[in-house]
Amino acid sequence: MTINALVVDDSALMRKVISDILKEDPQINVIATARNGLEAVKKVEQFRPDVVTLDVEMPVLDGLHALGYIMSECPTPVVMLTAVDSRSAESTLNAFEYGAVDFIQKPSGSISVNIADIADEIRKKVKMASKVDLKKLGFMEEHVKKSRENEGKPLPAKPKKTIPKSIRHANGKIIAIASSTGGPRALEQVVPKLPGDLKVPVVIVQHMPAGFTASLAQRLDGQSALTVTEAKEGDVLHPGHAYLAPGNYHMEIVSVDKGGVHHEIVKLNQNPREQGVRPCANILFKSLVPIYRSNIISAVLTGMGADGADGVEEIKKAGGKAIAEDEKSCVVYGMPKAVVQRGLADSIVSLEKVSSEIVRMLNSSGD
Repeated sequence: MTINALVVDDSALMRKVISDILKEDPQINVIATARNGLEAVKKVEQFRPDVVTLDVEMPVLDGLHALGYIMSECPTPVVMLTAVDSRSAESTLNAFEYGAVDFIQKPSGSISVNIADIADEIRKKVKMASKVDLKKLGFMEEHVKKSRENEGKPLPAKPKKTIPKSIRHANGKIIAIASSTGGPRALEQVVPKLPGDLKVPVVIVQHMPAGFTASLAQRLDGQSALTVTEAKEGDVLHPGHAYLAPGNYHMEIVSVDKGGVHHEIVKLNQNPREQGVRPCANILFKSLVPIYRSNIISAVLTGMGADGADGVEEIKKAGGKAIAEDEKSCVVYGMPKAVVQRGLADSIVSLEKVSSEIVRMLNSSGD
């Protein structure tokens, strides 16, 4: 089956290079190109492509507004292309709420002469996007509805938390979450539903490049009773606090004895990618086992590939628990599928039930 793609970018060079990259795959046909968001909307209606690659920053109509029109008027799988700065990072996260499947980071700004370096990633994500069930991307309607309901209303003040000066790895328990493709939206359905008085820390790996995880952490923090931050080297883990691995860094947790009190702290490194990714969930999960043993509750959410399964296997061997998001609610049923197929999942639940299942497991294991 041939995948018909529409390439949208305000740069003629980028349109040609991206089109040539896609055409190298015999399964992909570039049916048309567009130079701004307005042209993109018109050509989606005209050509009905299977996938759209959509630049974020464009004149006339930018990528985010074009995406809004496309997903509301002619729903089509969209992969966003973006450079890295605070504005584009925020726009990319907004794009997930409006229904984008995934995004690709341009390696060297808006005009990336070395974009061929990520040719395989571009082709892989376009092919993956073509298979996504659009019903699983129905966040546009929810986002608009929430915006209208909250219009004119002040945001509720987030209660300040007092952090204890010393703890012994948070009652001996921890929650670990992994996600990839579709993950930013999934995390927004899980993390904010966790109670603010959670007695354990939460550690998260979301496959994203540098420059995006800080914005994602800030967004989750604003939606959550928990405190959510992008993890930093040396951070001490505290209950009621979630730590998101920074893009382009592996995150591990180590235990340090200071005056007879054990503190669990974040260690970051840029060792080689594992499973083609950095941060890697397997690395985080495995680092927890010597410290927390059977007191780990892991959750593997939507994502391409199999990252997390090896780490979950180590957690299970130590007596810990594993939750897998079910196929029906996954944007891409890859990472949870690897956990399920290996018989590692204690519970397989829809995305909307992941947070309650985490809390149930936490309570059933006792204090």
